[in-house]
Order: sequence, then structure tokens, then C-alpha cells
Amino acid sequence: MSEHYNESDIQVLEGLEAVRKRPGMYIGTTDVKGLHHLVWEIVDNAIDEALAGYCKNIEIIINKDNSITVKDDGRGIPVGIHAKTGLSTVETVYTVLHAGGKFGGGGYKVSGGLHGVGASVVNALSKFVTVTVYKEGKIYEAKFVDGGKIDKHLTVVGECSKDRSGTTVTFKPDPDIFDTDIYDYDTLKVRTRELAFLNKGLSLTLRDDRDDEDTTGEKFMYEGGISEYVKFINKSKTPIHEDIIHLEGEEDGVIFEVAMQYNDGYNDNIYSFVNNINTHDGGTHEEGVRRALTRVINNYARKNNILKEKDESLTGDDVKEGLTMIISCKHPNPQFEGQTKGRLGNSEVRKLADSVFSQGFERFLMENPQEARLIIEKSISACRARNAAKRAREASRKSDLSIGSFFGKLTDCKSKDPSISEIFIVEGDSAGGSAKKGRDSMTQAILPLRGKILNVEKARLDKALGNEEIRTIITAFGTGIGNEFDLEKLRYNKIIIMTDADVDGSHIRVLLLTLFYRFFRPIVEAGHIYAAQPPLFKIQVGKTRKYVLDEKEKEDYLNSLSDGVRDKVVISRMKGLGEMDAEELNETTMDINKRVLRKITVDDCVAADAMFNKLMGEEVEPRRAFIEENAIYVQNLDI
Repeated sequence: MSEHYNESDIQVLEGLEAVRKRPGMYIGTTDVKGLHHLVWEIVDNAIDEALAGYCKNIEIIINKDNSITVKDDGRGIPVGIHAKTGLSTVETVYTVLHAGGKFGGGGYKVSGGLHGVGASVVNALSKFVTVTVYKEGKIYEAKFVDGGKIDKHLTVVGECSKDRSGTTVTFKPDPDIFDTDIYDYDTLKVRTRELAFLNKGLSLTLRDDRDDEDTTGEKFMYEGGISEYVKFINKSKTPIHEDIIHLEGEEDGVIFEVAMQYNDGYNDNIYSFVNNINTHDGGTHEEGVRRALTRVINNYARKNNILKEKDESLTGDDVKEGLTMIISCKHPNPQFEGQTKGRLGNSEVRKLADSVFSQGFERFLMENPQEARLIIEKSISACRARNAAKRAREASRKSDLSIGSFFGKLTDCKSKDPSISEIFIVEGDSAGGSAKKGRDSMTQAILPLRGKILNVEKARLDKALGNEEIRTIITAFGTGIGNEFDLEKLRYNKIIIMTDADVDGSHIRVLLLTLFYRFFRPIVEAGHIYAAQPPLFKIQVGKTRKYVLDEKEKEDYLNSLSDGVRDKVVISRMKGLGEMDAEELNETTMDINKRVLRKITVDDCVAADAMFNKLMGEEVEPRRAFIEENAIYVQNLDI
């Protein structure tokens, strides 16, 4: 480093250089998530045309070379020369940051892309981009290469019907920027379907040209909009009322709608969106609805004498048990809190949401007294369970669980620093014994489980708190549970599920994941949950030992050996964790320099909820159908 710091040290990044230098500032990450984010930047521009009323069809194609093509039948990007840049408007939009029709110039009233950086960011992070515009009987084309350099200025390349309009964009992400350039069809499918639900009547088609059999792709179009979204989420659940409640209203250009239906489960699924952006952290649109929901149900229950004068009022948690709800707000000037657009901050939306929801929901309850009683009785049942859970928590605090018996189960680590501490939840006492001997006592804690924990998909919190193993886990984590949950109090940075690689081990792992997803979801969302990957085989060549995770890794390793060496190989199928000695367990599964951990993430909460409900819920038929559909893919069945 030079001692002298002067004007020559100040670097000015021109054009799209800043994006290539710090891509994370614009797309969050350059891993697989950032790769897929590029697609939505282009699709969002097409969706904005749909929101403005000019686009009916959008097509997304994964090309054979893993480039992406997005076609729309909107108005087409303007092609004239832009006064400020001297370039065509197409080139301006794709090479200048903060250039777009979303800043109040009349291009769009409502838009998901607010900053005008989407198209230019995609260009900056791509190997090549080709933009084709169909407009006023002509076909225009512009090409960019190597991070946004103009390869071909906008040129008329043909003619089309005067009735045809729209934009087609093809781009190939730059492999020098991204960790991977392979697109995942299912990831794109989830968001494509979500966009179709949120924009009723809009047709979105997803096609994978890497698959020779996928010639037409999948089409998503829902005339019922978010009501069909609720129906989709509830398809493996049992609704307690047949009709999906759909409420909507508009004020000062803000369009607000809610769709909801109660089911007989114990978990709520409430998802909110603003201009098609998932507001994971809620905001004023969600607050208005939640406030109105609690007030309207309490008022109706009191007025109709379902709740007596002596009964306590129902809380927000009580009235949302078993509720599936989609909240969608289309706002011309949304104010988001936080860089990730995770929370809506517009104060006027709270009043609009409250008003639209309370008026519509009150009408539904009055017109459907039988359904109203079912909803309120479910909320009252949830209230009783909440009070029982509160008593169970208080009883567990007073018991010796947190003193003698608890710490008899947990072998804690010496470190009190959560950032370096980790806890292994181990199947069985015998594996727990080996794990205790093979651990790093400074940073690794061991909690052995005796048997299988309660399936919380079929139980409320009060029943779960009656399960000793679950109470032990709650105490070990230190976060509390339910209304008392506090992520800041988590005692371990990594929570590692360590079970045998067999059917029982898989079942225990799924039971634990169900517990974590339902009662400790913030821990899962924050990326603290891992599954240990014990090896399936030990390959011995003389004094050299090699542990491999699966059949493929075994074959790859054997193929890497010379013929003479391969004849001397001894392959052992690894037994359960409890049958490994401390040294083997440390070397294969616990040593931070050698182990393989699988991080458990939840990118799509709707799919995760549906899978937990299907595999672990009360309904048998969805589970049977899942087994029948997937039985053909099973290999090495352990029975």
C-alpha cells in the first residue's frame, strides 16, 4: 500500500463496469440464485407491459446452450433516438443504468422493477445479449457482447405484420461472473407459476429446449388469479369451508386484493406481494389485513354470542391457525424498507387494506353463518391450545429439565460464542457416545435422541411441548418457541442432524426437519440447519483409506485407480453411526476439514409447506399418490 493517497487513486467506473466489478450490489449474489435472478429482471419488464394492459403472452425458453430467451407481445421497447444519450432507446435501456419508463414519465403506472437497472444489469453480466423489437410493421435488432459492449447498433432486419408488437430478448450469463451457468427448470417453473397466479389472465409459457421431448413447454394461466393460488396451496389439505373468499378494492390508483380459505391444519400460510414482489417481511398491506381479521372475528363472535362475556378475546395467532391467504397489492409508488424489497412501508396502504378486508370479510361471515361458526370455533380451539402451551412452557421452566436432567442429555461445548459453536443432534445413545469421544469439545456439542420425536405436522404446540425430546431440543437451542421465540438467543451457529443412512435415519431426519420448519422456521430461513453426510463405503488400498458418500463416488474413485491397484482394493459397506468408533466418526462426519454437510434451505416456502403436508400430514391419499408417482425412481431400497 502506498503512503500517498491522492486524486490518481480515485477510480471512476464508467457505463456498466460498476456492475461487473460489484455484481452483488445489483443482483444480491453470483451463485445459482443470482443466475436465476437475471431471468426475472427481463421477465419483470414483460410483466410491467402486462400490468399496463398491453401484454397477454410471455414465453420463457431455456436454450440448448443454457442461454435464455424471453418473448412478450407488449408494445415493444421504443426504437427512436433518445435525446439525452444520442443512442437508440433500446441501446440506452440496455447500456445505461437507471434508464427506464418507470420514473413517472408516463410509461408505466405500476411496476415491479423500480430502479431502471434490470435490463442494463443483465447486459453487464452476460456474454451476449440480443434484443429484437417488433413494432409498426418492422423488426429491429441490436446485439451486445462481453458485458454490454455494443456489437450491432439497432438496425431494421425485416418486416412483420403491422398488428404484431413485442420484444424478444436472448442472453447468455457470463461464466466468468457466475459460479454456475446451468439453469434449473424447476426453479424457473416455481416463479413462472407464481407470476401467473398473481396476474390473472396472463399466459406464461416455460419451455426447456435442452430436453428434446419438451417441444411445447408448460403453460400457466389462471383466470381466477390469487383465488386459484389459494386453491393450489390447499390442494393437499382439507378446507373447512368450500368457498375461497376473494376481496378486492381500489383507491387512488392502488389496487388491493386478498384471497383466503381456512383448512383443518394447525399451520398458517400467509404470503404477501407488492407489484408481484414477494414481501417476505410483510409490511403495511399485511398489517392492515391481520388487524382487520382479528377485529372482525372477535366482533362477530361476541355479537353472535359464540364468545361469551367472560371469555378472553382471540389473538392474531388464534385467528390465523389453518389459514391460507394471499395478499396482493399493485401500487404506483411503493416504498420498500430494506434493499431486498422485503417489507412495504407505505402508511396509506394499511388503512386501505383494513377497509377493503374488513368490509368484505364481515359480509362473508354474515352471509355464511355456518362457515362463520366453523372458522370461529377453530380459532377458539387454537386459543385453548395456546393457553395449554403457555402452561406447559411454564411447567417446563419450573421442572428440573433446565437443570439436572437436561444437561445429563446434552454434552455441551466449552465455547459460549454462538458464532463458532455447533450442536450435533444424534440418533441413539450409542452413536451419541462415539460422537462425544470424537468431537472437538471446544466448539461441538452433542445431543443424543432416544427414539423418534413427535410428528408435529399432526399436533399443535401444546401437544408438542408435552414431548420430552422436543422440550430438550427447545432448551438446548435457547431461542424459546412460539411468541417467545428470539433468534438472537440461538446458542449454536450450526445445528447438524446426524442420523444413519437408512430408512429409520431418514425418518428421524424428516421428523426433525418438520419440527424445525413448523416451530423454528426463522432458524431454517437463516441457514443454521445442516444434515451430516456419513459415508456409505470405506475403500481400503493397503494403508490408504478412502471414504465415499455414494455409489457414484465409489465408481469414480475405483475408475481413477490403476488396474494393478484395483485388484488389491477392499470395499466395506459402512454400518450405522453407532457402530463407528470415535475416530471413524470424527474422520468421516465431524471433522470440519474433512466432513460433508448438506445445508437445508427454504427458497420456496409454498413448495416446502406442500411437501411437509403431503409427507407428514393427516391426509393419506396425497402421500399414496406421491409414492406411486415416485416408486419407479427408487434404487437400493432399504427394507
